[in-house]
Amino acid sequence: MREEDFGLLFYTMADPRLFFLHSGELLDRDFFNGDLTLEKWIRQNTGEEPVPRARIVGLKKSLNQLKEKGVIIEC
Repeated sequence: MREEDFGLLFYTMADPRLFFLHSGELLDRDFFNGDLTLEKWIRQNTGEEPVPRARIVGLKKSLNQLKEKGVIIEC
């Protein structure tokens, strides 16, 4: 995983494909330590402005797709 301007870039050793997570500054690699849910992470790590619910739902969908493809593993 690598942090980029748009969010995060994932790649695996088993597959030459790249996977993009357009999370902007909402997520960084520390989120994947698994200490907090997505909602709690966003509340603790974003500024004063609330994040639109649609954006959180979109991130959840993208994270689930990465999980289904085996790019990230939920422990």
